[in-house]
Amino acid sequence: MVTLVGLWAGSRVERVLGRKDPGVIVIDEVAGMLLSVIGLPRSIPVLVTAFVLFRVFDVWKPFPARESQALTGGMGVMVDDLIAGVYALVLVMGARALFGVPA
Repeated sequence: MVTLVGLWAGSRVERVLGRKDPGVIVIDEVAGMLLSVIGLPRSIPVLVTAFVLFRVFDVWKPFPARESQALTGGMGVMVDDLIAGVYALVLVMGARALFGVPA
């Protein structure tokens, strides 16, 4: 639901402000962070690790996150953060599996 609202709001805010992915839009960060912990236990270590990894990937923008910013409207606002969230989620899940952390 957050992602759908973000797609709509991102397009609308870009249109109103006349700027691509303006900094006042933060719903993309919320959607990416929520995605980074989906299906994981909400413990402090998991949340902190997912947050740090999400921020690293959000700033670094590894492929295809950087390329996704060429998309227009709400898609261009949202997709790079969702990709960062997926990368963070995969790493946290992998670390939990590798180190045998129970669910």
